[in-house]
Amino acid sequence: MQDSSSDQPSSENCSGFDAKNFLKNLTTKPGVYQMYDKAGNILYVGKAKNLKNRVSSYFRASGLNNKTVALVSRIANIEITVAPSEAEALVLEHNLIKSQKPPFNILLRDDKSYPYIFLSQGEPHPRLTLHRGSKKRKGRYFGPYPSAGAARESLNFLQKVFGVRQCEDSVYKNRTRPCLLYQINRCSGPCVEKIKDEDYASDVEQTALFLEGKNENLHTMLVKSMEHASQSLAFEQAALFRDRISALRHVQAEQGMEAGDSTMDVIACEASAGAVCVHILYVRQGRVVGSKNYYPKNKLESAEEEILSAFVSHTYLGGAAMDVPPHVVLSHALADEQSLSEAIALHCNRQVKISANVRTYRAKWLAMAIQAARLNLQAKLNSAKTLSQRFDALQDVLESDEPPKRIECFDISHSSGESTVASCVVFDLNGALKSDYRRFNIEGITAGDDYAAMEQALSRRYSRLQKEGKALPELLLIDGGKGQLSKAKAVMAELGIQEIELIGVAKGTSRKPGFETLVRSDGKEQILPADSPALHLIQQVRDEAHRFAITGHKQRRDIKRRSSTLEGIPGVGPKRRKELLQYFGGLQEVNKASAEDIAKVPGISKKMAEEVYSALHSE
Repeated sequence: MQDSSSDQPSSENCSGFDAKNFLKNLTTKPGVYQMYDKAGNILYVGKAKNLKNRVSSYFRASGLNNKTVALVSRIANIEITVAPSEAEALVLEHNLIKSQKPPFNILLRDDKSYPYIFLSQGEPHPRLTLHRGSKKRKGRYFGPYPSAGAARESLNFLQKVFGVRQCEDSVYKNRTRPCLLYQINRCSGPCVEKIKDEDYASDVEQTALFLEGKNENLHTMLVKSMEHASQSLAFEQAALFRDRISALRHVQAEQGMEAGDSTMDVIACEASAGAVCVHILYVRQGRVVGSKNYYPKNKLESAEEEILSAFVSHTYLGGAAMDVPPHVVLSHALADEQSLSEAIALHCNRQVKISANVRTYRAKWLAMAIQAARLNLQAKLNSAKTLSQRFDALQDVLESDEPPKRIECFDISHSSGESTVASCVVFDLNGALKSDYRRFNIEGITAGDDYAAMEQALSRRYSRLQKEGKALPELLLIDGGKGQLSKAKAVMAELGIQEIELIGVAKGTSRKPGFETLVRSDGKEQILPADSPALHLIQQVRDEAHRFAITGHKQRRDIKRRSSTLEGIPGVGPKRRKELLQYFGGLQEVNKASAEDIAKVPGISKKMAEEVYSALHSE
């Protein structure tokens, strides 16, 4: 058993650093601080708007997580560098992290340059190719793309549709007859004059329009060319333009997420059970050209906002590794958003907008990125290697001969006592066993009585398992402290079940992940280190029970309220309700519709559509 209060740092830590005297004379100006151990090795680099306030926060008497306590206990020296502004401090911090690689900082190790599509200029027959590195060659660069695979996929499409050459210049200059690509209609054969120079220049122009995301301009050009060819009785040429129009519409339909000529990166961060996933959605000229996942090491159990701040700093202050788009959309608002934007502007000599509160198509892209981050993180957490390590660690915590083969966890969800739902999720050695998940609609209790709800859910669950002779869990987790656990013990005693290990998972005073207290069935309390794989498994199971309970509660509540959903919206009378229901085919489809879709209903203005959408999704 561990007592978290005994681990908190004093004014003088075990490395002999006198924090009290150091902080007494520390400046309140912005700058960078570097923490070192006894051997002079770098531990951590940070920046601050107010150095005195920020560094003092490491030495407060309580509220630090275990990893920060471990960092502070090793500090033997702190060096300070004052900067003219917070933005310049951020640039300095980034450079120091990149050069010194402190072990306690959030580090991202992918520093390779991103690929572009390059279209050469200044020659009769420009070439299209994949490009990495510095942009010294004369021509146009489109991108960056998240991976070489994404860039090659675009090149393959362009080759099939427009036929612009992609061969090496040495091959192009020495051809005397058409190559195989010409034979299979993947190249127009400019090397052996199989196409007129003006026609090839038109193909190059169309290729550039596509890469710039100007699809409507390209479509207009192709339609005019097709009509001109038809009027000139050049039917084969007209058929070529027709096929290009068809291919363009097909790729637009597959893309499904285009909006004008916007260029931005959409970044979402998801942290759970000790792991982190950062997902970037790359939007170039209004087209989502790809995405990429990062799994940074969260050394200090930082919040998602802090992880995003470090990630954005690393990504866009990293020299030539990544071009900075004019707009960066984030899943979380950052406290240092302004200084970060200024630092990036100093670095790339142009303004960059950073925002988290977005609407319309930007909100759709952000929702995509958030969902991708969540799903990818879940996949990582459920990987066989991760689960095996966590179950083994849990075995050590439980001091048992083998890891628990079946874990069940219960949680309660309601809105001020309305539509109470209890959830039961099941995990085995392979992860979530969703076929065994169960929900319980709680009835006949005082509204908001979580203890009674837990008692009813447990009684119904385990009396049924006993009656049907099905397997009982080896470990039962209860989301709550001693009160909830005592109810669980009473239910088990009444049912005569003794073989299940009971643990209550109580949130700490800060109610943040990493501060949970485990309450054992004998009443003893245990606090695991924030980086414990066993704790991460418990958090993972508890979070899944919480998610499953909330989903069930919302579904039950919405069913209960459904009959009056439309009736309660101001301005939506019987006629408009009828139009809505007839247009979408039912209330369920109305609930799924976006504000843009609702605005298409006869008699519904754009403003009214937004009011209907807001009313249907108000909670």
